[in-house]
Amino acid sequence: MARHKFLVAGEWRDSKEILEVRSPYDGKLVGTTFRPTEGDVEDAVNAAVNAAGETGSLPTYKRSEILRNIQNGIVRRREEFAKTITLEAGKPVKDSRREVERAAHLIGLAAEEVKRTGGELFPLDLLESAKGYVALTRRFPLGPILGITPFNFPINLVCHKLAPAIAGGNAIIIKPTSATPLTALLLAEVVRESGLPAGALSVLPCDTAVAEKMVKDDRLKMLTFTGSAQVGWRLKAVAGKKKVVLELGGNAGAIVDKDADLELAARRSAYGAFVYSGQTCISLQRLFVHEEVYRPFLDLLIGHVKGLKAGNPMDEDTSIGPLITPDAAKRVEEWLKESVSQGARVLLGGKLLGNNIIEPAVVVDTRPDMKINCEEAFGPVVTVSKFSSFERAIEEVNQSRYGLQAGVFTNDVNKIFMAYRSLEVGGVIVNDVPTFRADHMPYGGVKDSGMGREGIRYAIEEMTEPKVLVLNLR
Repeated sequence: MARHKFLVAGEWRDSKEILEVRSPYDGKLVGTTFRPTEGDVEDAVNAAVNAAGETGSLPTYKRSEILRNIQNGIVRRREEFAKTITLEAGKPVKDSRREVERAAHLIGLAAEEVKRTGGELFPLDLLESAKGYVALTRRFPLGPILGITPFNFPINLVCHKLAPAIAGGNAIIIKPTSATPLTALLLAEVVRESGLPAGALSVLPCDTAVAEKMVKDDRLKMLTFTGSAQVGWRLKAVAGKKKVVLELGGNAGAIVDKDADLELAARRSAYGAFVYSGQTCISLQRLFVHEEVYRPFLDLLIGHVKGLKAGNPMDEDTSIGPLITPDAAKRVEEWLKESVSQGARVLLGGKLLGNNIIEPAVVVDTRPDMKINCEEAFGPVVTVSKFSSFERAIEEVNQSRYGLQAGVFTNDVNKIFMAYRSLEVGGVIVNDVPTFRADHMPYGGVKDSGMGREGIRYAIEEMTEPKVLVLNLR
């Protein structure tokens, strides 16, 4: 167990209010940190405002060098990061290691992408009156940014805020969730040694009320939030004039057509539905399978799911760990019981095993209005339904207030492009599950799943503003 101070503009601080972090698996104390006071938050905001000029003036090579230093620091401490994630988030340690690897890779991508954030030179003489005029554009930092991050990817989603902010020349305040603040504070240790100006980063595990005051603060020029739809849209409503990017929840769907590779579809579906016990925004929650291959696909899927071991997340062979809180586990259990009372059948799993672990559940005979279909389960649950026409399957995927990503298993190029045109989502993944994400691709959703895009180049664009310079050369 360790006690971690929080970071205010390069200075480690504590307070009278202690925040305990406990393992979601066994409830043991993992470590402690402190709740920042309103005075600490005010100091962080002032420092970010004052640092904006310095960060915006950092030359390209310096920004890239700082990012490389952060990447190297993560790599050096990768096992410490992985074990901290597993202890405070309950993520199976093999998945935690993959997350740390992704985070280091992401920072490295930013170190390269910052070298490509150029501008454009173009003529303006499309009319005779503009003869001799040319223009150039480049992107400038927005200013101080507030990043609010969730529990499920305690380092990678922080890096998705931090890396583009540094690359774009912005200062940033990170507010990690109270459930998993220790990983973000370890990352702060790495960043503090990277050469980034002191005022450019603060990490504040403050409570919701204090965080909301920052959201309302006009001195902060952007809010980038990852979390639930309910909280995200409420924060947008109070954010004032600042720019807002929201990466919210989903109940992702996938279509398995009759010409699909069923073994591939079943194996990837077992992964997409149950990785980190379904606690990802793009977890596969709804499967739509052509009626001609429904039975063989279901048999293959169940076979793969039976091979997933539930247990202690620190064990190397564990695939299914705990949900983040007892309330989360109880909610999923109640939704499953409610669906059965309404006519659904649980073919496999669904039992609460203790230690906040729910057995991976495969559910059939559901209706679209059941909670396990129309809401975000955020647990180890997948529903499987039949369809007779591809067009109808698309309609059923779209029958959701969410629209983050969707998967399509088919080898028919016409159906692929039909899905691409018609699915109401931010990304369509072909011959894989919607749970797929590469950290440099544009990532984000529509409808209640959010607005704006992450992915290094796209996030840098969100965190900067284009400005035009017009030259009269006559």
